[in-house]
Amino acid sequence: MKFFLISILFIFGFHSAKVFSQDFQNRNKEKLWEQIEPFFSPPEKFRNQFGEFRSPLKFYNGKAVHSADDWKQRREEILNHWNEMMGVWPDLITDQRFEIIETTKRENFTQHKVSFCWLPNEKTEGYLLIPEGKGKKPAIITVFYEPETAVGLGKPHRDFAYQLAKRGFVTLSIGTTEATENKTYSLYYPSIENAELQPLSLLAYAAANAWHVLAKVEEVDSTRIGITGHSFGGKWALFASCLFEKFACAVWSDPGIVFDETKGSAVNYWEPWYLGYYPPPWSDTWRKTGNTENAKGLYPTLIREGYDLHELHALMAPRPFLVSGGSSDPPERWKALNHTIDVNKLLGYHNRVAMTNRPEHSPNDDSNEQIYRFFEYFLGD
Repeated sequence: MKFFLISILFIFGFHSAKVFSQDFQNRNKEKLWEQIEPFFSPPEKFRNQFGEFRSPLKFYNGKAVHSADDWKQRREEILNHWNEMMGVWPDLITDQRFEIIETTKRENFTQHKVSFCWLPNEKTEGYLLIPEGKGKKPAIITVFYEPETAVGLGKPHRDFAYQLAKRGFVTLSIGTTEATENKTYSLYYPSIENAELQPLSLLAYAAANAWHVLAKVEEVDSTRIGITGHSFGGKWALFASCLFEKFACAVWSDPGIVFDETKGSAVNYWEPWYLGYYPPPWSDTWRKTGNTENAKGLYPTLIREGYDLHELHALMAPRPFLVSGGSSDPPERWKALNHTIDVNKLLGYHNRVAMTNRPEHSPNDDSNEQIYRFFEYFLGD
């Protein structure tokens, strides 16, 4: 009888603790939502404004999308067509694990310098940050010109991997160190002299390979892996999350989410390391104006034939994403984002498309806190 009573008390105590824990998590989730809810509503002047962008809810032959089944076909059409234009990816590298080069204990997480294959013919090095604590954790891949900045060893307000690791996220920071030093910035396959893919698409492919190796880390919940980056990294994160649907959500920090030649060198998709690839030597790069008459590669064709990046945004639906907008992505970008909102409505989802705004291109404490709360809400426990 005594053992029976002890067992009952133990079960009751365990159940009460579980209920309390769940109630605490729910309250925390509600508080987070209160903080980020305003990000999901366009300003009144931009509500139901769609600009001159072609609707993703129309097939290329003009047929309208009326149902979720229609959207499945339309999504496949967009993805296949953009891949045909940009170049078809090599097979993904799914059978590898990180090689650990060096390990350092920092604050409440462990930092590993790691190596892995991100292209069939090329390895890269980055930093894997694993917080203390047991159990599976959400994870974020951060992308930039080099991996050191995101782990807190570069410019301020770009240390996304470091800040998220302190908040309990496993983070992987990667970057194009060698190419940045050579001022070619991006990735090229099979070689820079004879690239078969537009470089931004190849960056997305490399991030997809990073997803596969990160998903194998014991501490990572593979269903909760996001991606983020700023500027160059924002473009990289945009293309990666849109073209590879295993990313659960994404934040794009002021990449220029649509083509906009009025922004000059800030939204420079015409560059040969983005969507304007041609074999080097390159000339007239980093234009300070939107004069792209001499642009080469795929970019002039995209502009001439009326394509824009809002078609790629739509591939995110119903996965949530946040545009952390600065000088490259002002509030008027809601005209493009409203198209993805409409796709989500068709699929029965709401509050999946968000944008914040700041005057400057560079991130700041406030904009970064908004990013972290977004990830905590959609990926956190």
